[in-house]
Amino acid sequence: MFKVREQRLTLGNDLRNAFAETINQCMDQNQKILMFEADLAGASNSHKIKQKHPDQYVQCGISEANMVGMAAGISTLGFIPFIHSFSPFVTRRVLDQLFLSGAYANTTINIYGSDPGFCAGLNGGTHTTYEDISALRAIPNVMILDIADEVMMKNLIPQLTQLNGIHYFRANRKAVRNIYEEGSNFIIGQANQLTFGKDVLIVTAGQLVSDALDAAKILEEKDIHCTVLDMFTIKPFDQESLIENALNKKLVVTFENHSIYGGLGSACAETLMENGVHVKFIRHGNPDRFGQVGSPSFLQKEYHLTADDLVQTILNHL
Repeated sequence: MFKVREQRLTLGNDLRNAFAETINQCMDQNQKILMFEADLAGASNSHKIKQKHPDQYVQCGISEANMVGMAAGISTLGFIPFIHSFSPFVTRRVLDQLFLSGAYANTTINIYGSDPGFCAGLNGGTHTTYEDISALRAIPNVMILDIADEVMMKNLIPQLTQLNGIHYFRANRKAVRNIYEEGSNFIIGQANQLTFGKDVLIVTAGQLVSDALDAAKILEEKDIHCTVLDMFTIKPFDQESLIENALNKKLVVTFENHSIYGGLGSACAETLMENGVHVKFIRHGNPDRFGQVGSPSFLQKEYHLTADDLVQTILNHL
């Protein structure tokens, strides 16, 4: 079982800081790593990368499709490109470029899609994506990661520099609660079991992992014991861990900052059905709504994605 911090309630550093610091550290060791930015250097803190490694930084402006094409092309020369924009602008806006210049052409692009789901906050519905995972899951050979905290961000980025292909990692830009102990090592494609309980399996990822742990704690006080599984790799999907942990449970529930269509919930449902696992199953996520303007805390409540909402869903279906 993966070890989580005892002081989980404390906020860590901004994930954008962890991103920029880790990219800089990787660039110190490898001049082939490049950073492409779409006019959001302040939002992602990639200006820190430009300051330290100006020759490895490209400002593309508000031209995300061109940015994808540039990154794909230069990867054919042996460079390792990272690109950033808000999650809708590096997924749905550039989907054709990612498909053709990226996956179909067998190039390499590492994509930081920031502020997915309700994390878009006051930027509103135009900047909100509850469909990014769904859009990319159907493209062959695309890796999808949903990052939970700064420890995970710092550990996974160096791993991506060693891999070929299209790698999409979604994460908040700002501070989130600490979950993992410093120095934790994550195996891409392998889920992390955070708690063990005999009654309910909660499968979650990314922004909502800490809320899932909160829900498990609340339910424990009601003598309902939950296994919490951080399925941070959405693709390739860890079917073995899901099946193993779902067996003999009264309920399996997925909890995601994403639409219930095509994301984590769909991946779990497909796996359980295709492998003949007979268990009551519920998807808890955005049911079928567009984004809107509001603070992230307001939107999390508005879309019923809090720990209390998850607790109520589980109580309603046990």
